[in-house]
Amino acid sequence: MAVSLTALLGGCGQPEFTDVEKRTIALMSLSALAPLPPDPTNRFADDPGAAALGATLFFDTGMSRDGNVACGTCHKIDRQFQDDLPRGIGVAETNRRTMPLAGVARDPFFFWDGRRDSLWSQALVPLENPLEHAGTRTSYAHYIKRRFGERYERIFRPLPDLTGLPANAGPFGAPSERAAWAAMTEKQRDGVDLVFADIGKAMAAFERSLVHMPTRFDRFADALARGTAPAGDAALSEEEEAGLRLFIGKASCSTCHTGPRFTDNHFHNTGVPPVVGLPVDRGRIAVVDEVRADPFNCLGKFRDGDEEACGELRFMQKSSPELIRAYKTPSLRGVAGRAPYMHAGQFATLEQVVDHYAKAAASIEGETEIHPLQLSDRERAALVAFLKTLSD
Repeated sequence: MAVSLTALLGGCGQPEFTDVEKRTIALMSLSALAPLPPDPTNRFADDPGAAALGATLFFDTGMSRDGNVACGTCHKIDRQFQDDLPRGIGVAETNRRTMPLAGVARDPFFFWDGRRDSLWSQALVPLENPLEHAGTRTSYAHYIKRRFGERYERIFRPLPDLTGLPANAGPFGAPSERAAWAAMTEKQRDGVDLVFADIGKAMAAFERSLVHMPTRFDRFADALARGTAPAGDAALSEEEEAGLRLFIGKASCSTCHTGPRFTDNHFHNTGVPPVVGLPVDRGRIAVVDEVRADPFNCLGKFRDGDEEACGELRFMQKSSPELIRAYKTPSLRGVAGRAPYMHAGQFATLEQVVDHYAKAAASIEGETEIHPLQLSDRERAALVAFLKTLSD
């Protein structure tokens, strides 16, 4: 006879979780999330004026080469600040899935591969990416002066003299644009870079306001921590409770999807298959040198504060085989509402994701960290049911 869900849970009524399980579940509730720490590398991080300007820039399609793309084009405000597409589409289709932004200010590294080390330096990358906003640094400096000059100077500092600077010049872009950038003086480049860094710091100030909201799981976890029987909108079904037990137990999901945000903020090779037709994507190992060389990183001259804030960058893993085909552990909060899944939208449903982790196929390069799981169809369904409690 098949074991019932009630038997799996050890009875009915108040869930009979062990003390260890209760402590684990309590630490996964949003109630356990510490206050957002300050960002010493961005002295404007909690400046309301900078955040307001950042919000304006975030939704401004003028912040792109063709005037049609804003950050909000892919990070849609009504879709958890993502876009429901396998790969984001800016000026052209990108090679990666758009990540949601709730809680993003708590990450130590950014993007699927961690190629930037601060929220403000992350905000700058899409602006120059030829597949996303496709703009140039001088074009953004001119745009800020033309549209937001007084507002910028009220928040940050006087704008540099942009007289005579090329309309489009930068270290990326077309050969002519790179040549125009190289022809500028160091003082001119530094002035433009400072405005560019301030753009990122303003958008980061806005993005710090994007937070996770409590879900049914949080109400369940809080009731359990208080020692009261979860009821009403704090109750989970037997199937959902079974999925929770599997998540923190047999299935080992909480090894990486841990804490109140359901992420360890690290990078892992889990054998996710590549997408046919896309360029080779080696994950974290391919960007270690890039994040260290970024002029806007924590050790660069555009950082506010001192180097004490740069521990993550100084002591990050640089050459471990574990970084091959490794991608960031995404937060699972709201996961049921943002298919498809993985770094390039490889899986269309949560059922396919669970199936991938249960089978644990070998990675095409490097070593996968996951191992096959013997999960019944009922257990797989229970895991998916639990994951849906992380959405409200």
